[in-house]
Amino acid sequence: MSILVVGSVAFDTIETPSGRAERCVGGAATHFALAASYFTDVRVIAVVGEDFTAEHEEILKRRGIDTRGIEHTKGKSFFWSGSYLKDLNEAQTLNTELNVFQSFSPKIPAEYEDSEFLFLANIDPVLQADVRRKMPRAKLVCGDTMNYWINDHAENLARVLKGLDGLLINDTEVKLLAKEGNLVAAAEKILEMGPKSLVVKHGEYGATAFFSDRLFPGEDGISVPFRAPALPLAEVVDPTGAGDSFAGGFFGYIASQKELTSAVFKKAMFYGGVMGSFAVERFGTERLQKLDPNEVEERFALFRKLSHLE
Repeated sequence: MSILVVGSVAFDTIETPSGRAERCVGGAATHFALAASYFTDVRVIAVVGEDFTAEHEEILKRRGIDTRGIEHTKGKSFFWSGSYLKDLNEAQTLNTELNVFQSFSPKIPAEYEDSEFLFLANIDPVLQADVRRKMPRAKLVCGDTMNYWINDHAENLARVLKGLDGLLINDTEVKLLAKEGNLVAAAEKILEMGPKSLVVKHGEYGATAFFSDRLFPGEDGISVPFRAPALPLAEVVDPTGAGDSFAGGFFGYIASQKELTSAVFKKAMFYGGVMGSFAVERFGTERLQKLDPNEVEERFALFRKLSHLE
């Protein structure tokens, strides 16, 4: 079962209380793809510049990720610089250079058209909608967005939401999108906008899923929200890719299963937490590049112990 992810492959310079890392390979699609690759086959559509070398691309290829959809063009790759010195839970953006990403127009290789799972990472909703339209055979589609698109591109985003099986955003974005201060009321409003499910990321406090009865028709009790914990960590080195890594683990696990049930969905949230917890232990994608699959299962076992009273 192949996942197609469309998003950014970028360079990040990051400063945290643990130190500073220059020009790490990052981007939403990168973190997502690496995390998902521990569960299933992953294909990436993105754009990079001349500064993104074969050595950089090998980071993805070593994990078996199909990079034929990464377009190489003249110019520099998307670059972001941020600091977490004031607050590890919220990045202070120091510099953003869109570069080749500014004119990004996703091109879907013919070999990718049979992808059964599609993840629309945080990009312009016009591009998200275009990719969704070109992938009518995808049986499960999830996506992400952010405050910029919510505030300034609401009409285009609304079109995307109608075609999603799942929306994965953080709690602040949920309240902003719904224009509602209460999380439960906000979630109900968003489900009415179109997504069949909503996964709310709470950072170090885990994630909460809300379901509509359209996702698991015939199953009882799915109207009750489901909460998955986060693993308490002694040190967080770099939280930049935590949310995208959560999404990769979550969607990757779902794609590895024969069918989507509410039980699979809930278990996937734990695997999302597992991959997010690994991502923050090193700068950039360093930790996700070199995981042993046994480590993934061992940490999943920790999550299970954390959530069971007995």
